[in-house]
Order: sequence, then C-alpha cells, then structure tokens
Amino acid sequence: MAQVLTETGWRGSPDLWLTAAYDSLLESGVDSVKIQPLAKKLNLARASFYWFFKDREELLAALIALWREKNTGNIVQRAGAYADSLAEAILNVCDCWFDSGLFDSKFEFAVRSWALQSNDILAEVQEADRVRMKALTEMFSRFGQDGLYADVHARAMYLIQIGYISMQTNEALPLRMKRMPEYVRLYTGNLPEKKDLDRFYSRHRIDAATVEAYHE
Repeated sequence: MAQVLTETGWRGSPDLWLTAAYDSLLESGVDSVKIQPLAKKLNLARASFYWFFKDREELLAALIALWREKNTGNIVQRAGAYADSLAEAILNVCDCWFDSGLFDSKFEFAVRSWALQSNDILAEVQEADRVRMKALTEMFSRFGQDGLYADVHARAMYLIQIGYISMQTNEALPLRMKRMPEYVRLYTGNLPEKKDLDRFYSRHRIDAATVEAYHE
C-alpha cells in the first residue's frame, strides 16, 4: 500500500509499520513491539501510527495474521500440491523448510517464544499445529497410508521440523540435503527416487554431486 502524505508530513503505510513490528519481534521479542520505538525506528511521528492501526493490539493481531497466512497457509498448500508419489509429496512439503519465502523459521521461533508469555498466542500456535498436522495426515492418507500410520508419520515429519526450529539448529545446506533421502525413508519406508531428489535439489539451487561430495 502507498505511503500517506498529509499536511504535516509522511505517515508511512500499514505495511511499513507491520514490517517494522516484524523486525522488532524477531530481533528482541514481543515486548519490543511498541509504538514509540517503532516510530523512532521509522523516523515517523508516533501519531502517524494511528492512521493505520487503532492501537498496539491491532498491530499485534496483524502480525499473527501474517504469520498464520504465510507459515500455516504454505504448509497446507504444499501438503495438498500434486505429486505422483508419497515421497514426492513429502519433498513438496519439505520445500517449506528450505525456502523462507514459503515458511519463515525465524518468525515461527519468535511467535512460539511469544506464546510462552500469552495464553491467547499459545492458543493460536496450538491451532496452527492442529491445522498443519491435519494437512500432513491427509497427505499421507491420499497415498493409502490411513489411520494411525498417517497420524504418527505426519506427527514425526512435523515435530522433527519444529524441533529444528526450537533448537535453532543451523546445518550447512549440503549436509541437510544429504540427510533428506533418509528422512523420506523414515516417513515412508522407502528411499525417494533419483528423479524426485533431482527436482528437489534443483528447486533449492544445489546439485546432486555437491550433496554427495559433502563431508562434515
């Protein structure tokens, strides 16, 4: 949205204020997301904020809506994307773990940290977990893996990734890629086909030779 110019100067835009709030949340937690510090960061008058948001709570609600739309929305979308096999479907979802444009791990960590301070945000996180795992369970079911199998494997796939985020694990890209076939085998019982891995590697701008040659 375009920035607003009034007789008293620039007011910014909703996106500008929301981006500043997002940056502050990731840098220092929710307690740093306050109107006056954001105004100072943006070099705008505090009063400018109220052109776009009723109060701080409305800004915080916008942050949660952004997180929900991006992180939950993209997991659900990727879980439902076309795939010829369960292995390919799993790699479609795993795109989220390697592409911050699909899933923002730092945002996820910040919101989960926020949930430790707020029962309302905890409820948001728990609902997101429910929706995401439901989408993954349905993905397994589409490929004939029903009931408890689908439930447990969906949980394993999801909770491993949340563990990566919660522990702030930082693996070299080739190393994590090298582990992907075994993760797929863990979730499906079988290694993925070379063509599926090659497409996955290509989407993340790495080649199979680089992955195979990598040593810790």
